[in-house]
Amino acid sequence: GHLQLMQAARPVQDWIDDPQTPAPLKDRLALAQRIRHFASAELALPDNASYHRYADLKRRAAVYNVVAAPEFSLTLQTWCFPVAGCVGYRGYYAEANAQAFAASLPDNLEVTVYPVPAYSTLGWMNWAGGDPLLNTFIGYPEGELARLVFHELAHQVLYVKDDTPFNESFATAVERLGGQRWLARAGESARNEYERFDSRRRNFRALTGATRQKLQNLYAEPGLDIPVRRARKAAVMNEFRRDYEALKLSWGGFAGYDGWVQRANNASFGAQAAYDQWVPAFEKLFEMQGRDFTRFYDAVRALAREPATERRAALQALLPGAAPSVASRSP
Repeated sequence: GHLQLMQAARPVQDWIDDPQTPAPLKDRLALAQRIRHFASAELALPDNASYHRYADLKRRAAVYNVVAAPEFSLTLQTWCFPVAGCVGYRGYYAEANAQAFAASLPDNLEVTVYPVPAYSTLGWMNWAGGDPLLNTFIGYPEGELARLVFHELAHQVLYVKDDTPFNESFATAVERLGGQRWLARAGESARNEYERFDSRRRNFRALTGATRQKLQNLYAEPGLDIPVRRARKAAVMNEFRRDYEALKLSWGGFAGYDGWVQRANNASFGAQAAYDQWVPAFEKLFEMQGRDFTRFYDAVRALAREPATERRAALQALLPGAAPSVASRSP
């Protein structure tokens, strides 16, 4: 699947010079190249072959991820692979294969399959042209396109085997911090477009975060028999869907999260948590390093060298609300 993706990719300039390339796509590709230059020049992200080529995959996602969790837990099932280590998802290039694998999992697991617009090869394929821009995300709002490129390049800065929350939270922190800097220099229309986009996302994440906490509290409550636990879980999920419908009304009927809500289960909430869990801690660490990206990456690398238990403790100490005597600890 990855070889087919690489074979479909051509240098961005070839697409721009091709008279058959639609003008809107040429504009987006030129924008993507400005974003790519900004990533290395302003955010100290790797300056390499990635995102200097483009591929049209003729499908809506780069890959399709399968995630699974038990009935009363948000802890994801993990699968282990060379290089990537153990991760809380299993990816497929063909949606049918993802659905077939999901259907094969035990009935005691809640499972979901979701489309992924981009993924990182962690820099391992830069010798062969690197990770390309894709049709699956090239049309994103300018600010979101920038954030996606920054996120995926951040995985090439650092990747820790067997620690998905660390890896994804770090990359998410980089995309947010870098996205702010990009938009500060972008045009007013791009900022306004992104604000509309991101406002809805913040609202939705607040709702899902609150629901996730309710589920975690329920699952941690001792002494409940299974029928009671199931009934209370169903009530939490019903409340979540009612609140989402109210949120949609406040958005004027925007339905971009309908698919996520329809398939929402423990696996969905568990997968989302992996991307958000340590973001505030990384943002605090960035401030402690004087908002300097190079120093920030060095501090994160030092943190990554710590044993897993110490690494998590250090991140926990950086979260808002941590005890002052502990929060002052610098990795």
